[in-house]
Amino acid sequence: MSGASAESSTKSGSLLGEDSVASRVNGPSSMARRVMQAYSPFNLLAAAVALFLAILALYPLSRVVTRLVYHDGGFDLSPLRAVFMQPGVGTVVFNTVVVVGASAVLALVVGSIMAWINERTDARMGMITDALPLIPFLVPPIAGAIGWVLLLSDRAGLLNALFRGVARMAGIDMTVGPLNIYSWPGLVFVYMLYSVPYVYLMVSAGLRNVDSAMEEQSRICGSGLLRTMRLVTLPSVRPALGASVLLLVWFGFALFSVPAIIGKGAQIEVLAVRMVRLLSFTYPPDIARALGLGLIVVFAVGGAWYLQTRVLKRGRHATIGGKGLKVTRIALGRWRWPARLVILGYIFVAAVLPIVALLLVALNGFWTPNIKWASLGFTTFREVLFEDEITAVALRNSLALATIGATLGMLAAAILSLWVQRSDARLARLVDAFVKLPASVSTIVLAVGFVLAFSGPPFNLNGSFLILLLAYLALYMPQGSVAADAAAAQVGKDLVEASQVSGAASGRTFVRISLPLMMAGLAAGWALLFVRMVGDLTASAILAGTNNPVVGFRILEVYENASFASLAALSTVLTAITASVIVVLLVVQRRSSNLMALQA
Repeated sequence: MSGASAESSTKSGSLLGEDSVASRVNGPSSMARRVMQAYSPFNLLAAAVALFLAILALYPLSRVVTRLVYHDGGFDLSPLRAVFMQPGVGTVVFNTVVVVGASAVLALVVGSIMAWINERTDARMGMITDALPLIPFLVPPIAGAIGWVLLLSDRAGLLNALFRGVARMAGIDMTVGPLNIYSWPGLVFVYMLYSVPYVYLMVSAGLRNVDSAMEEQSRICGSGLLRTMRLVTLPSVRPALGASVLLLVWFGFALFSVPAIIGKGAQIEVLAVRMVRLLSFTYPPDIARALGLGLIVVFAVGGAWYLQTRVLKRGRHATIGGKGLKVTRIALGRWRWPARLVILGYIFVAAVLPIVALLLVALNGFWTPNIKWASLGFTTFREVLFEDEITAVALRNSLALATIGATLGMLAAAILSLWVQRSDARLARLVDAFVKLPASVSTIVLAVGFVLAFSGPPFNLNGSFLILLLAYLALYMPQGSVAADAAAAQVGKDLVEASQVSGAASGRTFVRISLPLMMAGLAAGWALLFVRMVGDLTASAILAGTNNPVVGFRILEVYENASFASLAALSTVLTAITASVIVVLLVVQRRSSNLMALQA
């Protein structure tokens, strides 16, 4: 027994000794591998990209904050005092609050109804309703605003002419109207059209995460449809409604193109238009007063954010549990097609009508309600694209900026997303939060920050191609980063670890494994960035120079000169470009999904 015990003890000691040796040998080796992996070229590149993007977001914002209270080596409260010294500032603030508030309420109602129809009833139409959030990208707001001017101007509007013709057949003679886009209802209406998709996106996602069993039980207990929606459905999606309000306030206070086109004709000035006028149409630029107005925008967005946090903390709402969600669709019966007409009507009004108006005026060669159908031609398109050098340069600049910006933005977003998800360091998540920070700040305030940060010494980038590219990256990187985060989350760790075990470096693993698997999501993000950058007007109105015109600001210049045929042609070309990108994206995504399904 003692011999066996001794032998066992010897073997155990031998094994322990081997384990100890192995621990001493493998321990440092494992630590060395971890150190090498932490400081691999890919991780160093990711850290540098993240740091650059964080500085690009923080530095302009810090200049805005410091310029509000500190100037010429001392504290200076003139920007704050200048807010109240401007003529009519109370009216401008009132106009902005009314327009944004009224359009937000209407957008909440319309967007929520359409989301409910799509997610809770049998009126869903598949691809048509799924494509609804893409409507604003098919028709940029500036093109849509111009289209509605062509449709509902009180004297020469195409729809007004049609309405007057129908009224004349009924014995009613009118020389103007009956509708006028240059009015409070017209301005609120166009704001609402381009706000609805934000509500639709958020509420649809909220409804998909709500088990419809509670709604079904409410109806079984005798509650009607409206009572069930009020007591069960709406409280369940309260967080989505709060997020919608935040997005609507952020979008509404930053929107420049619609009030610049329609608000000017209606003599309704809002904060965004006043800020751009102080910076771009006043010499020298009145930065102090523009910053003071920007502070009001910051407070408005901050108030909406605070409201959202209160909504999330109080009240009951739906949460995702471990059980599968049950979705029971309501059979609408004879109301199915009226419900579908609500969605189809929105698409017709938001996209089809303004595009038709733009196309008719461009083909006709001038704006008139009396279209000469036999003389329609492409002369105006040829003049705009090939004979008007400034417009051609602006279009090329916008396409180049959007292509380069979207490509660099999504590549940087992909690197950043993978680095954040693979890293346990708090610093990585903090930097990622800084990159996404501009999403919570009005775009017009950030554009003012770029004027302060990069226009003067030591950078002297005023009116240059580079300052526009940097501004676009800072403004739209949060959206690209969200798309990249979703794509990176779908890349499992198994393939990445297998590649690393096989000896592939982090950079090679990114290029050969991660990037191809993320391609579908990155393509969606690329299209989003491209469309937003190519039609940008908010930043372009402040940062673009005469030597580097871009298409958004060029459209505004043509509008100021009242060349409506050229305006319609340029807007139609811009809409065609954005629509083509979206269509190509849908095709690529569908093929990618089919390929992944076949491989699975």
